[in-house]
Parts: sequence; structure tokens; C-alpha cells
Amino acid sequence: MSRSSALPADTRLGRTALRVADLAATIEFYRDIVGLRVLDRDETRATLGVDDAPLLEVLAASTAEPEPRDAQRAGLYHNAFRVPSRAGLGAALERIRDRWTLDGASDHGVSEALYCTDPAGNGVEIYRDRPREAWPRTDDGTIRAAGGPLDLDAVAAAADDADATDSRSAPGGTTLGHIHLEVSSLKDAETFYVDLVGFDVSMSFAPGARFVSAGGYHHHVGLNTWNRRSDAADAAGGLGLAWFEVLVPDADALETVRARLADGGAAITEIEDGIEVDDPDGIAIRVRFPGEH
Repeated sequence: MSRSSALPADTRLGRTALRVADLAATIEFYRDIVGLRVLDRDETRATLGVDDAPLLEVLAASTAEPEPRDAQRAGLYHNAFRVPSRAGLGAALERIRDRWTLDGASDHGVSEALYCTDPAGNGVEIYRDRPREAWPRTDDGTIRAAGGPLDLDAVAAAADDADATDSRSAPGGTTLGHIHLEVSSLKDAETFYVDLVGFDVSMSFAPGARFVSAGGYHHHVGLNTWNRRSDAADAAGGLGLAWFEVLVPDADALETVRARLADGGAAITEIEDGIEVDDPDGIAIRVRFPGEH
């Protein structure tokens, strides 16, 4: 793909949305463990974020007995919330150890990451990036992430270096850094996210996985076939990932993506400030330019 058709360098993720059976328990987890603030809430939904930036929508399932997440279907592997410092990661580790269960931790070279699972069974990563100039690379300059053990003692100690920040909350500057999806076909997923949406392949070091990004980031979207999922995720009726958002920096970028998707035969739905389209596995992606409002 030519650079002229790729997504702009300052493209980023916006919100991710989860459909859950127990709204209250899910809100409590993302508030007390991840550290997000409840920005808006009613009986059927809640918006959580940091400062005034929304990062997560939690949606109550629309039926009394919602379809469970089919373990054999494509969908969410994890949502990944990026904190701006090691101190912020240390505070997150304290919250998880005090009130939840840590499923795993890794030093990826490009980042340090903690993993857990929300009450609905959705994967969650909380991580901090190392400076870009410190990211390991191959001889041709390609980013090369790793999966080594994380020094949890050092991360925990870093929490003591936080300023007057309330360690119960995610610090200012926390974002939805990336989302990782389970897909049925890497080839089909790469065609969609690279050729049609406009991401670049940033890493493909792990068997059965691709990582795509804009602006040279290590990844905004991860794609894997590790669990051999089938296609056609039931996004309309089942629990789990409802949609996620890609935010582009200007109206021209949005129109470029819209035209590319249309040329590729994708079914496009108009939404506020943008478009929604399903990937080959039925996972909904929203591409938006929020503008000035």
C-alpha cells in the first residue's frame, strides 16, 4: 500500500464497546480495577474514561437471557489501556493484586504489560510504552516485540514514584492504546484492515498473528488465529465486543477510508461523525472524525 493511501500518522483508537449481562459488575471492575472514571450512566449503558475522554462504553444486553459469547467465534482477545508511565502501571498492579486476579505479565520490549479478565470474561491489558527510540528492531528496521517475563517487583516499586496522583484511578493521559482480536483468517483480516481501512502491517513476528498500526506505532490492532476461531461473530445478539472506534484527524482522511471501503464492496452504515462497517468476521469497526464538537 502506498503511503498516500495509508491512514494518517496521528490516527488513534477512540472507544471500545462491550455488551454485558451484568452492567453493574462490569462498571465496578473498570472503575475500581482499571481505574476509569464513570462519565455518564443510565440503566442500560455507561461511558467510562479518563479526564473527559471516553474510552469504554458498557452496554447492557438487550434481552433477559442474552446469547453468551460463543467460545468458538471470532471476537475480542483483549482491550488494551495504555498508561503514560511506569508509575501508572505500578498503581494498576496494586489495584489488581489488592482486589482482583493477575492473569499474566510480559515485557514486550516495546512495552510492559499486565493482563487480567473482566467479570464478563473479556480480556484486559494495562500497559505502558517504552520510548520509541528504545523499541527493539530487526536489521531492516521492523519493530520486533518480545514476550519475556516482566519484573513485577520493579513495576510495583515504581508506584511509589507517582506524584500526588490518586493511585485508585488511571492517570491523566491514559488511552485505549490498542485492541487485539481473534479472527478466523489472517489473510482476510489483513486484507480488510490494511487494504481497505488503511493500517500498515507493523509486526508479524508471532506465528498466527499480525499487528497493524498507523504512524509507526507498534500496533493499534492485533489479529490472531491462535484459538482457531470460526467466522461470523454474532455481534447483534451475543455478549462481548459490540464495536470499536478508529479516530482519524480530518474529514479528508475519513472520506478516503469511506471511498476505499466502498470500492472494496464493504457494506457501510452512516453514524454520527463517521461510518461503521463489519470486518470479515462480523466485528464492527467505526471510523470517525469527531471534528471540533
